Amino acid sequence: MQAVAQMRGWTGRLPSRWPWLRVLVDVKARFDELHGGYLASAVTLAAFLSVFPLLLVLSAAIGFFASGHTDLAEDVTSSLGLTGDAAAIVTDAIATAEENRAAASVIGLVGMLWTGLGIVAALNYAYDSVWQVRGRGVRDKLLGLAWLGGAGLLFLGSLAVTATVAVLPAFLAPLNLLGGLALGTSLFLWSSTVLCNRSVGWRALLPGALLGALGFEILKALGSFLLPRIVAHSSALYGSIGTVFAVLAWLFFFGRLVVFASVLNVVLWERGHGTVTVGVEVPRLPGMVPTTGTRSGEAST
Repeated sequence: MQAVAQMRGWTGRLPSRWPWLRVLVDVKARFDELHGGYLASAVTLAAFLSVFPLLLVLSAAIGFFASGHTDLAEDVTSSLGLTGDAAAIVTDAIATAEENRAAASVIGLVGMLWTGLGIVAALNYAYDSVWQVRGRGVRDKLLGLAWLGGAGLLFLGSLAVTATVAVLPAFLAPLNLLGGLALGTSLFLWSSTVLCNRSVGWRALLPGALLGALGFEILKALGSFLLPRIVAHSSALYGSIGTVFAVLAWLFFFGRLVVFASVLNVVLWERGHGTVTVGVEVPRLPGMVPTTGTRSGEAST
């Protein structure tokens, strides 16, 4: 708490011609006050654990679509520009999914999808904690399904943009970056709108969406160059568990990006609309008379 107060005091002494620096310092102070690192870790862990159930759902869905459509594997690999071993892996995966489509009953799909919604619950908690609002219970699960559908469409749109740009002349390659930024902004805007129990309008959420999209593109770029090398090096040292470490490292930064983007929106909202003070109950402890508290509920004398 003392560190946060010192940071805020330093912010007040910054020159008025540096408003952007004031915002950055306030965002960092709020991130620390809310224990943003733990919120981000929850997103990281949930994202990692949800990957496998969602991949099973995707495989089952591919199995149903592939039934009676012998060219699906070729269509997918050609649209993604895959060749060689990569194309063979995708083709084998689609063939396996088609052979096992009978095992993917409706109940099984619903169960796997429900398990995969762990990432939705973690995002709900992170957004609600940053905005300091309560969750909506079962309604969050239903809205999570809607969010998952929208996120899936945006993901397919990202694949379509990548496949389209791949066949365009080289001088139009920057369109891939612009398309990625547009889709990333839409994804973060969609997430912060649907997964948080407050209504402030999409314009108030746009700064965080832009920050999230820019950071996500940077993570994608670093991942495409560094992640394969990290995976190869870690696998050589630790075996299969090394790949897990590499994926967790990427998700570690992704979780922090999500929380920082949301904190930016809150800080900017409070600058324009102000705050209110509410009383918070804390345990009565011997020899301690709390006089101040933080946004995370910590009290001190």
